[in-house]
Amino acid sequence: MPLNLNFDIREIGTSSMVLFAVIDIIGSVPIIIGLRKKVGHIQSEKASIVAACILIAFLFVGEEILKLIGIDVNSFAVAGAFIIFFIAIEMILGITLYKDDAAESASIVPIAFPLIAGAGTLTSLLSLRAEYQVENIIVAIIVNIIFVYLVLKSSLRIEKVLGKNGISIIRKVFGVILLAIAVKLFATNINALFSH
Repeated sequence: MPLNLNFDIREIGTSSMVLFAVIDIIGSVPIIIGLRKKVGHIQSEKASIVAACILIAFLFVGEEILKLIGIDVNSFAVAGAFIIFFIAIEMILGITLYKDDAAESASIVPIAFPLIAGAGTLTSLLSLRAEYQVENIIVAIIVNIIFVYLVLKSSLRIEKVLGKNGISIIRKVFGVILLAIAVKLFATNINALFSH
């Protein structure tokens, strides 16, 4: 059976933007620096590889898990749209609606999970899966993980260059993009739900 790969630059671009905004690694720079001070050293490679494995695995088995529970992808995508919506509101207004407990050790917990591959990211993956080709989402995951790795490696430098205001502006811009994506995701999937 021939393997048909439908790479689409637009799909890769949109998926990358969604994941970039949801992972919000630039916004997490202060958290990463705090963790580095607390635990001394963060294994950037380990954190990045584990996060990539979690994301790609969930992309494939997430839908099966949903089928097992009896939820279709469109319902999950609508739920995902709400989560993305609230993440966007947090980013734009600079408020915290939900916070995980701070962990004592870094690298895998809390950096790979839940900082990179958190609930919002996993939900977004399945929401994207409802709309885009899997291979394009995988490329988007890899692009983001490379970026995450670079940020983890140079977090101190990034904070110095951007400053608190710079990071805040980037978060707000991506918050607005994320809000628009949440609305589109909701509109697309709510139609699919009612047209069954």
